[in-house]
Amino acid sequence: MTTLALQPAAGATLNRWHDMVAAKDLSQLPTLLSEQAAFRSPAVFKPYRGAPVVSLILNTVLQVFKEFEYHRQFATADGLSAVLEFTAKVEDKEIHGIDMIRFNEAGQIVDFEVMIRPMSALQALAAEMGARLAAFMPAK
Repeated sequence: MTTLALQPAAGATLNRWHDMVAAKDLSQLPTLLSEQAAFRSPAVFKPYRGAPVVSLILNTVLQVFKEFEYHRQFATADGLSAVLEFTAKVEDKEIHGIDMIRFNEAGQIVDFEVMIRPMSALQALAAEMGARLAAFMPAK
């Protein structure tokens, strides 16, 4: 079995992401995002687009999640995508999920997609995110 690694620029960005998450401070996140970055939520069909919107969503998620922890990380053969397995809590619901992050050649995040289970945890997360972001988000 071959171990896959990210391309250097993507790896550097992912390391910065991990450092920011560990510090619970995503204030520098916009520097990691492509202007055309997209966030794909497990709760809605259409992606949210644009670095400011993606940054707002991820900053809010970091506030909502409790006991957030990454466990495993995988890279794609082209070295431009990573899958990060995580656990967290929203209220009393335990979440298991993955972040699928795609980078461009410059190492900027161009796509951030989240998958979450179980459904009850996703519903709790969607309700909390909706309450916090309703006034800021574009209509879907």
